Amino acid sequence: MEVKIRIRKRQAMSHSLLLLLILILFAAFLVLSFIHKEEPAVEDRPEPAEINIPETPPPLTENRITINKGATLSDILSPLRFTPAEIHKLREDVKSVYDLATIKAGQELKIFSDQGGEILSLEYILDQDNILHIEKQSTGYVARINKIPYDLKVRTIWGRIEENLISAVIQENEKDFLALALAEIFAWDIDFYTDLRVGDSFKIIFEKKYLEDNFVAYGNILAAEFTNQGQTYQAYRFVYSDTGEADYFDLEGNSLRKEFLKSPIKFARITSRFSLSRRHPIRKVYRPHYGVDYAARPGTPVQATADGTVTFAGWNGASGRLIRIRHKNAYETMYLHLRSYAKGIKKGAKVQGGQVIGYVGTSGESTGPHLDYRIKYRGRYINPLAWRFRPVKPLRPEFTEEFRAGVECYRFLLEAPFILFAKLSFRP
Repeated sequence: MEVKIRIRKRQAMSHSLLLLLILILFAAFLVLSFIHKEEPAVEDRPEPAEINIPETPPPLTENRITINKGATLSDILSPLRFTPAEIHKLREDVKSVYDLATIKAGQELKIFSDQGGEILSLEYILDQDNILHIEKQSTGYVARINKIPYDLKVRTIWGRIEENLISAVIQENEKDFLALALAEIFAWDIDFYTDLRVGDSFKIIFEKKYLEDNFVAYGNILAAEFTNQGQTYQAYRFVYSDTGEADYFDLEGNSLRKEFLKSPIKFARITSRFSLSRRHPIRKVYRPHYGVDYAARPGTPVQATADGTVTFAGWNGASGRLIRIRHKNAYETMYLHLRSYAKGIKKGAKVQGGQVIGYVGTSGESTGPHLDYRIKYRGRYINPLAWRFRPVKPLRPEFTEEFRAGVECYRFLLEAPFILFAKLSFRP
């Protein structure tokens, strides 16, 4: 009984090993049949197709010419073998896009020619954003105005007021134009001459435009913060996607713009305030002074403090040259003792807040160059420095989510520690 059992076990084991060996050999056959493919004979391989690589045209030669004062298009192009007929045709072909007779001294004209010296195209920078491109074709010249391909970089700085805003910005290795742009944003809340104090601080996130690695101009201020006398103001730029209009709002979506700017002059010293009894400097009698006097150099630009319509621009006795503007909501502003008026300022002209309307002078009864600025509300004089003006329309409600998503990064940067903030620099 025991012998039979052993024999059966050995037979079963032999059958199992044989079956396993067969399965292994079959699996190997399948694997080899998939991975082994016979290489075609060399003579049967198709010839590789010929690839025609176009030759790279030689680079054009660039010639830069700075336009001298009084120079004409003929003066510039005649030394480059342009005939009078060719210059005339160039001017006529381009005239519908830009009149080359209006080129300005100091601007740069780029001329591109091939290796043989034939001029193929010209470029002329029109302004900070646009460039005129002229291309020579078989039938004449074709012109178009292109956007200048700036390399736009975003920078951040922070600073502290020791003397004034301009010097503080220059201390951070930036230019006074950036300070002026920052002052315009907060001009409805801060008078940057009378309100500043030592220790006030600011943070700015802004764009810088570069062309060929050279700084050209500032772009937009994207976000900013200013702490004045312990109160902090923040501004975030937002562009409406449906209209393209841009404005600055605080974190809650309130516009920074108010009905009126705090000052008609960006940087000026107040020499006399609103008073119901002030000794007149010329007549030597006490009488009300219904305005605020800003001392400034003759010719300093004066800006309208709100949108409105000019109702008077002319001589007005002791007030000298005066501009009177009617605004909505029963407001009226007056600008006295001007030296002259800005172009287009006359009765009936429409003006916008911040628009230059005239220039500081000393006309009429005046002891020196200054601006006497006055406001009436419902026909009654009010104190421009004490009156609380209402803000303009807030952010449109349908753009709330888009606005909050856009400012989240800027808000983090404005709230970051100063050291991190000052060293940060990134591209949009």
